[in-house]
Amino acid sequence: MATAQPGRSLDLKTLFTVFKYSIYFLILGNVYVFFSQEVVASVHTFGHGMNLSELGQAFAATIDTASWLVLLMLFELETAAISHEKVRGPLKWTLHGVRGVCYVGIVYSCWGYIAKVSTLSGFEPAGVLDACSLLGSDAFLAVGLDRYVPIDASNCLTLVGSHLLQLEGHAIFAERDAVLAVLRLAWVDAINGVTWVLVSVLLEIDVWLQLHDMMLEPILRVSKILKAIFYAILFAAAVYWGFEGDFVDFWDAFLWLAAFVFIEMNFLEWHAEAEAETVRA
Repeated sequence: MATAQPGRSLDLKTLFTVFKYSIYFLILGNVYVFFSQEVVASVHTFGHGMNLSELGQAFAATIDTASWLVLLMLFELETAAISHEKVRGPLKWTLHGVRGVCYVGIVYSCWGYIAKVSTLSGFEPAGVLDACSLLGSDAFLAVGLDRYVPIDASNCLTLVGSHLLQLEGHAIFAERDAVLAVLRLAWVDAINGVTWVLVSVLLEIDVWLQLHDMMLEPILRVSKILKAIFYAILFAAAVYWGFEGDFVDFWDAFLWLAAFVFIEMNFLEWHAEAEAETVRA
């Protein structure tokens, strides 16, 4: 029995590592999915071209997910792969530099989510009595957040009698209920983005305190409580996306929550090892 236990532990550790990095790889796949979706959507919302501020709206999810993925790998390096004694000199400043670029992307995409709420609040009564009169005019129908379909002979008939709204400055139309659904999803995106920024701030504080041997138990307890609140908000957003039928957003939220469970486990193990070393000293 004494010789079997180490092998069993090694197998469990290997499985855990494989599962963890599988989550990271799936998140990488989501970067491509979001980019594909936002390229298509940007043709309709920014077909005239876009400036730097509009780029943040058009590709908020892509920039957000890619920036977070790189930041996630940095947290993985600092909390599990590299001992904190080695985070010195050029390596330290390289990590800080990459982290800074990631935070610029995260804050930029967060602003993009908020700006998108403002843009989508620009739906106004279209003054169109017959949706079929829009045939051949390159008009599109909003059927979801970043989802547009051409108004054609088939769907225009389903809009008979509907009070259509039009997005200001765009040939994008939608029924009132669809606009409300899109705005709710946009608000959830914005709240989710802001919450993740707050999570990242807490994680940065945790890592900094741990690197400087200042992570005291009372501070750790406060950090756990705050992060529990933030993760609860993120979980609620994931549930909302699940019920709204937005599987990609639900799946992405699930993967991120799973990924940060691993990061939290890494950090707690790192903290416990540091405490044990202090006791032995």
